[in-house]
Amino acid sequence: MPVIELKIPNLGESISNVTFSKWLKPDGSMVAMDEPLCEIETEKANQELSADSAGKLIWVANEGEDLEIGALFAKIDTDASESGSSSRQSPAAISEPPAVPEKQASAPATTSSSNYATGTPSPAAAKILAEGAIRPADVTGTGRDGRITKEDAVKAVENKPQSTPQAPPVKEEASSAGTAPQSGGATAAFSRNERRERLSRMRRTIAKRLVSAKNNTAMLTTFNEVDMSAVMELREKYQEAFVKKYGIKLGFMSIFAKACAKVLLEMPEVNAFIDGDDVIYHDYADISIAISTPTGLVVPPLRNVESLRFAEVEFKIKDLSAKARDGKLSLEEMSGGTFTITNGGVFGSLMSTPIINEPQSAILGMHAIKERPVAINGEVKIRPMMYLALSYDHRIIDGSTSVTFLVKVKNLIEDPLTLLLDL
Repeated sequence: MPVIELKIPNLGESISNVTFSKWLKPDGSMVAMDEPLCEIETEKANQELSADSAGKLIWVANEGEDLEIGALFAKIDTDASESGSSSRQSPAAISEPPAVPEKQASAPATTSSSNYATGTPSPAAAKILAEGAIRPADVTGTGRDGRITKEDAVKAVENKPQSTPQAPPVKEEASSAGTAPQSGGATAAFSRNERRERLSRMRRTIAKRLVSAKNNTAMLTTFNEVDMSAVMELREKYQEAFVKKYGIKLGFMSIFAKACAKVLLEMPEVNAFIDGDDVIYHDYADISIAISTPTGLVVPPLRNVESLRFAEVEFKIKDLSAKARDGKLSLEEMSGGTFTITNGGVFGSLMSTPIINEPQSAILGMHAIKERPVAINGEVKIRPMMYLALSYDHRIIDGSTSVTFLVKVKNLIEDPLTLLLDL
């Protein structure tokens, strides 16, 4: 058939619909086979859809529209491609002198078509730039036709300090316009402007799952505190040798992940799921690590942490974090997990009550390390302390079990040699 229909492909069992984010090619433009046409947003990541054949693109879906899997989003007229190619090969077309002016006349249209993507950020890149207060015009795109990719946006945000001197010219413009600094500041301070933005599909999914966890689980949180002195001394003593051998630093997350994996196998109910009237136990520890990205929080799992070495855990965390920030996590990398660790301490959080990552039954919250006075053997000493929080589903985990789990993790962290010796 001359007209080919393009439909939203199957993206996994857990994904039933997507949000059509952005067209990358204008309606009616000529596209090549496998050329990216648009971006769609799933509940887990963004993805580009490409042309199945060369021809003339016919838009069907609208930007911002929610589409089900299998829904029609575009058509490609392959006859338009064939007629275009045959006209180029026609001797008559080559021999006609008037053809040159016609091509020259059509040149501006071609330029306009190519400029459609030049300097235009992808949806994910646009969000990153907006959050970093960076104008797309100040970013050089490295994508197709000069389009600004996520990597371009991330680099622009990372290099933002170089652009901070742009702030003074704004004040100069205000004063040169004859506006007193006081009145200009007052206008900004008492602004009543409002704007409405639609939640991204990922944010909508996060909201739905968090509400589901609150409504469908008997969630409770228990707290404890851990002295980080021994772990910090261990890292300081062996960090240089660790980096020399493995090429990566020994972080806190790998130590907590290994400690949790050990205790999870000792206390299988904390590592279990409720499925209807049944309980599913796991003889392995797949620990999901919460990673903050510009588009939302993702929790890809580290599989079989109980069998990994510390360096392997660090490399996997680094790899997953990089993919998460670039929006390159696959659906397989995003699925699974039997337990979750989240570290609010990197943002300065002193204490929190993390929400369970369904269908898991427990989540450990790490927090900021702060020097505090503590009583040790009848003496007050200053130690680097961290509050730990374990949120759990009381339907499957008893209070005594949750407290015991947290105490065991605390003991392993405070005496890491027992962790290394598997005692």
